[in-house]
Amino acid sequence: MEKRWVLASDCNDATVIKIAEQLNIDRSLAQILVQRNICDFDQAKDFFRPDLDHLHNPFLMKDMDVAIARIETALATQEKILIYGDYDVDGTTSVALAFSFFSQLTENIEYYIPDRYLEGYGISTAGIDYASENGFSLIIALDCGIKSVDKIDYANTLGVDFIICDHHLPGDVLPQAIAILDPKRSDCVYPFKELAGCGIGFKLAQAYAQKHQLPKETYLRYLDLVMVSIAADIVPVVGENRILAYYGLKKLNTNPCEGLRALMEVSGKTENYSITDVVFTLGPRINAAGRIDHAKHAVAMLLCQVDGNALEQSELINLKNTERKTYDQDITREALALIGESDILINKKTTVVFNENWHKGVIGIVASRLTEKYYRPTIVLTKSNGHVAGSCRSVVGFDLYEALSGCADLLDQYGGHKFAAGLTMQQHNVDAFAKKFEEIVSASITEELLTPMIRIDAEIELAQIDGKFYRVLSQMGPFGPENMAPIFVTHNVYLAQHAMAVGQNHLKINIKQQNSPIFEGIAFGLAEFQNLLQPKVPFSICYTLEENVWRDKKRLQLNIKGIKVN
Repeated sequence: MEKRWVLASDCNDATVIKIAEQLNIDRSLAQILVQRNICDFDQAKDFFRPDLDHLHNPFLMKDMDVAIARIETALATQEKILIYGDYDVDGTTSVALAFSFFSQLTENIEYYIPDRYLEGYGISTAGIDYASENGFSLIIALDCGIKSVDKIDYANTLGVDFIICDHHLPGDVLPQAIAILDPKRSDCVYPFKELAGCGIGFKLAQAYAQKHQLPKETYLRYLDLVMVSIAADIVPVVGENRILAYYGLKKLNTNPCEGLRALMEVSGKTENYSITDVVFTLGPRINAAGRIDHAKHAVAMLLCQVDGNALEQSELINLKNTERKTYDQDITREALALIGESDILINKKTTVVFNENWHKGVIGIVASRLTEKYYRPTIVLTKSNGHVAGSCRSVVGFDLYEALSGCADLLDQYGGHKFAAGLTMQQHNVDAFAKKFEEIVSASITEELLTPMIRIDAEIELAQIDGKFYRVLSQMGPFGPENMAPIFVTHNVYLAQHAMAVGQNHLKINIKQQNSPIFEGIAFGLAEFQNLLQPKVPFSICYTLEENVWRDKKRLQLNIKGIKVN
């Protein structure tokens, strides 16, 4: 599917010139900084030199003092503490961090991860019952709980206190917990609102260490876990998250915890990790534990102190990931066949597919793959615990949650946000839901929104790219949401030699412009252009810049996202 190329709006020229001169950098790079609201020297200094001393005081977070006081009481009276968390990457890293930190202070501590299939997302009645029956009087819940009003009420009747550490948007009513740490609370003045769940756990550890004058290393040692959660949970890599991600990546690449070190080893990539590498290499493996078996195995791996044990646990998780890939590939193939064999389904503005035998643990991944293929709001449904469960994905600019709200009468429950959501319904409502969802989406979505887009940061000439240009560019990282790797466009480039198809549908090309060096380019999934690109025929490319390392030799490479023949 051909993509729209959308060039970023022009910035204030005077500001761009000032930044370029102050920093002695290329005007195009200065323009990108201004686009990202970095408009003076001091802002640029903070951006290019992230500093752990710029992390916010954790006690600015509403209820932090109450949470620390309750934990102090629990430690002083030797109460049993249960660390509770979600089964995804953010949840398991959160639990590993909090359990590891507080187990330095007490032996009366355990952790609990709900079973994805038996208990579902968030605080479960089974988890509360486990705590009550086993003498736990305090639960510290991470990456969940902000909407668990009824469950917390139930825990209170059993004498089980809750401290909630969540980063999701609260509902109209807050649970009656002892303390609720969530920067998205309307009454919370904490300056940064976009921490991941593990980031909230990190602030809890930081607050305790700060109050008790413990060495900073007692909580900074977990920066690699925090960074993995930031990457996998796709939170904005700006502000405090960027500082945490920057130093977390440093730790991952130099001195990771034993669990992550072992997981890197079994994944086949042991160095030079970026946020993107974490998202596609470590994240899916950690997630696979909860998708295919039980997420407690991921926590066990992350808590390993001994290399041999970590390797054993990581190999187990890697096997689960291999199993997950098989389910993922098989179900994706079946779903594509369902759509491909039906003119009605192909020509819709939405995709809704159902098979009661599909594995619930991977339908979210399948929904993402179908969205990539057909680029429209997509829902994949399967049978689970007597009802139909669904995973939903949207396209940029379309509010999926609002569309689901219009179908609420056919759903048992639903939750999520603009771009991703989950739902459950009765099987007899599937056809009516698919019809109504199509009607609601068709009435509001535009053809433009149904065409994938490449956001381009700046137009440059190849001659602008040199070692200094790339060094400055790379210091803009770590890249992620709201600070993505800049995409450039260059027009009127030419082949330096014939284009060559490589791998599965990829294209390798050497290109040049007048007065420029020859640059190597790799265009993933664009082999269709092989015969369209001819010597002496100009074309345009949009691309990111990256460093290709081969046999210890480094060279710049263009990662080409799109090609247009002039």
